Amino acid sequence: MKVYRAQEIMKAEEKVSVELNGVSVWIDSVDPEQETAKVHVEDRPADARVVPVDELQEVQ
Repeated sequence: MKVYRAQEIMKAEEKVSVELNGVSVWIDSVDPEQETAKVHVEDRPADARVVPVDELQEVQ
């Protein structure tokens, strides 16, 4: 995924499905300079981590 798309998804009103290594995640924030995103597994918001944006996949 590209940084601009991760930012669009994060700000979207509707839910956009995103996966990290086959696991559904929410995007909490995006750092465009580092090209990273802070994400958490859908049902575990306390389990957040920072990952490269290009590891995220939008599920169509």
